[in-house]
Parts: sequence; structure tokens; C-alpha cells
Amino acid sequence: MGKINRGGFHHIDLNVRDLAASKAVYGPVLDFLGYAMVRDRPEGCEWDLGPDGHGASLGLRACDPALASHAHRRYAPGLHHLAWRASSREEVDRLHALLVEQGIRVLDPPAHYPDYSGDYYAVFFEDPDGIKLELVHAPGWI
Repeated sequence: MGKINRGGFHHIDLNVRDLAASKAVYGPVLDFLGYAMVRDRPEGCEWDLGPDGHGASLGLRACDPALASHAHRRYAPGLHHLAWRASSREEVDRLHALLVEQGIRVLDPPAHYPDYSGDYYAVFFEDPDGIKLELVHAPGWI
């Protein structure tokens, strides 16, 4: 049994309006990051990171159709954005190229953000529901 990263996130589940459209964004991104799809059902899907089950999991769930008209609002209570770690700036650049190739909406192309930390380098993009996503390389910060 592998070491458990105490305090690390175990899983995140997101409710989405259009499961197929969301899979078209999260699938390529999570595959790029080394996640493997472990569940794919009409009501939702899930990707896991780590072969021993001690990584993290991200799931997408089809939202209640009665609530599908509720749009995500980044600055309202709830999730603002979700960020993954990159192993290098080059990895951030490679994901950006994949996002462009896949037609995934890029909010801000790869750039250095010294205001966040001295070596913070990230790309920001968005899922079909307007949830902001990020891949960041910031070796001097958490």
C-alpha cells in the first residue's frame, strides 16, 4: 500500500449541465495530466490519478435537469477555480497547445505571474459551464 497524502484532496465532484461537452474538456486535460477514466456512465464519469488509488479523483455528474438553467458564477459563493500542478513551464505550454488544438476556451495563455509568487507560471482556461481551470508551475509556492 502506498503512502497516503494526509490532508490532500481525495476527490472533487462537479455538477455539469452537458456531460458530453464537459467530458470533451476534462477528458483530454485529465489524460494529459496522467489521470485514467475509471467510470463512464450516463449519469456521470470519473478519472483517478495514481495507479495505487492514493492520488486524487475528479468526477463529473449530470446536474438535475430542473437546475440546468442555473449558470456558474465565479464570484458567487462556491467554486472560483480549480488548479492542477505542472512539473515544468514546458508542461504548461504543452497543455496550452492541447487546449488550442481541442478548441477548449483559453482565458489567459501561459504567462509568468510574479504577483502570485516569484516563479508562478500558468495557463487559465474554462469548461463549458464557465468554471475556471488552471495548470500552474510554481515550484517555490506550496
